[in-house]
Amino acid sequence: MKNAFYAQSGGVTSVINASACGVIETARKHKGKIGKVYAGRNGIIGALTEDLIDTSKESAKAIAALRHTPAGAFGSCRYKLKSIEEHRAQYERLIEVFRAHNIGYFFYNGGGDSADTCLKVSQLSETLGYPIIAVHVPKTVDNDLPITDNCPGFGSVAKYIAVSTREATLDVASMAKTSTKVFVIEVMGRHAGWIAAAGALASDKDMELPIIVLFPEIAFDQAKFLSRVDATVRKFGYCTVVVSEGVKGPDGKFLSDQGLRDAFGHAQLGGVAPVIAGLVKNELNLKYHWAVADYLQRAARHIASKTDVLQAYATGKAAVEVALKGRNSVMPAIKRVSNRPYKWKIEIAELKDVANKEKFMPRDFISEDGFGITAKCRQYLTPLIQGEDYPPYRNGLPQYVRLKNVGVKKKLGEFKI
Repeated sequence: MKNAFYAQSGGVTSVINASACGVIETARKHKGKIGKVYAGRNGIIGALTEDLIDTSKESAKAIAALRHTPAGAFGSCRYKLKSIEEHRAQYERLIEVFRAHNIGYFFYNGGGDSADTCLKVSQLSETLGYPIIAVHVPKTVDNDLPITDNCPGFGSVAKYIAVSTREATLDVASMAKTSTKVFVIEVMGRHAGWIAAAGALASDKDMELPIIVLFPEIAFDQAKFLSRVDATVRKFGYCTVVVSEGVKGPDGKFLSDQGLRDAFGHAQLGGVAPVIAGLVKNELNLKYHWAVADYLQRAARHIASKTDVLQAYATGKAAVEVALKGRNSVMPAIKRVSNRPYKWKIEIAELKDVANKEKFMPRDFISEDGFGITAKCRQYLTPLIQGEDYPPYRNGLPQYVRLKNVGVKKKLGEFKI
């Protein structure tokens, strides 16, 4: 009987621990087929450095509490495995660690780059002769993984941004006569504008609000944007601008590129809100305020979407179930069955069709003028933010779990990454 390895990768979300809960609880229900579940401390780095956590030391109550706890309970990382040709030693080390701890199942919880890591691990049997079943558990707030209808983590961020945009816009409306006319909120989304699109949900038939959205899929046109802001403020007296961190100018360069790169080689973005606010001030002479949602949007478990929580748990559960059937190099994906009523189910995608691929917003999801969403997009987004799944509260604060994270005794020598 083989043990399992589970790890979290990339930027965490408010529901990634719900997926962890799904993996661990399901594995515990199959004690005759899976031994222990070892978690990697800080993602794949934990596997390479043999820094493993014994999840069997955690009570059933503690594991269940992961379902309503944000962030990454075992630590995450931004670390992408190179190809076996470039760094064979890394793969030999993984096999060494897996063999030392009798690991035959590999569950990696992350986004596109993490899917690539999982794909490479899934090929260990073929490349180096070590039998391993690797299953990717989808997670990304950017909602840019292909095949799956949506990604666990996105629905809760979308709900947070929609709610925050509505509340902040009402605030601006209250002060617009003598104070702030334009509020700019910057949201995540490197190449795909799904999160920014969620800001447009703040305005609907029951409460019309002046909201302008800037998508990374639409090249930023300064003159057109300023004209829209000017016209909107003249009509309503105020407006809110929801801008994706990945908005690009006509030259294809990020407006917010700081010149830095993360461990995956991606531009380190952030800081487009003050750029947009500066334009509003300098060109239109309007008083503004700006904010960056940053970690707040992905950590907000207190206002998570119930749909998102259910789907995050379901993908973790399905990952174990499909692994026990012997399926290697796959990912549980969400398939939308219907919109009204909203129904979904889990289907299995091949990892080769997911890794290193991005899903952008379709053009017909963005309004013709490029500053809003279409009815088709609203129909897609609305079910994903439905339902509340509040964590338990005590003394006015949400009660989250901090696991013991007891380390497994090392059997091998040190490995430098």
